[in-house]
Amino acid sequence: MERGLYIAASGMLAEQVRQDQIANDLANASTAGYKADRSSQRAFGDLLLSNTATGAVVGPLGAGAQIAETVTDLSAQPLRVTDEPLDFAIEGDGFFAVRTDAGVRYTRNGAFTVGAGGILVDQLGNPVLTQNGQTIRVGADGTVDPGRLGVFALNGAEKAGDSLFTGNPAGRAAGRVTSGALEGSGVDPAKAMVEMIASLRSFEAGQKAIQTIDETLRKATTQVGTVTGL
Repeated sequence: MERGLYIAASGMLAEQVRQDQIANDLANASTAGYKADRSSQRAFGDLLLSNTATGAVVGPLGAGAQIAETVTDLSAQPLRVTDEPLDFAIEGDGFFAVRTDAGVRYTRNGAFTVGAGGILVDQLGNPVLTQNGQTIRVGADGTVDPGRLGVFALNGAEKAGDSLFTGNPAGRAAGRVTSGALEGSGVDPAKAMVEMIASLRSFEAGQKAIQTIDETLRKATTQVGTVTGL
């Protein structure tokens, strides 16, 4: 089979992964505390450099492109003042903890509200926890002391959907909780749109390559075989 077909198709699949990731980022451009993802493809030059450093032998020619890794940018974002008493944001490092049906999960989205029994919950109804893993009761005046919310350092943080993360808690983080504010989304819409357009152009280039190879193979099977006088 023509190797070029595999290479072009693999490039299209890689770009499809990038487009799904960018589309998800754009959909969360206004989600408080959202952390953007970055997908990258490993270049052949990077492979040469890493093999030069490690002494490993460069392998055979591959069958195309692939996503090397998708990482989440966990850097803190500027805070947006809301003046809502149950909105909280972490200045600096750390995560809030909530108790879900699947266990304790962590989030940077501090858009909380009052749940059943007067306890502080997130937008999915999961109870927000203190540093000691206890639930937090909202005061009669509809407020909560920011110091009561747990702020957890998290090792190996990975997205679990709905702005939640899994990971290994590592004690209290250095971040400080501020009430009446939310952390902004980590998505730059303008940059994401440029990346989406670039990815779409790469996807279309793969399509064009497949069409060209297909046309070449068609001519090889329908025209070359009819040549006479050889």
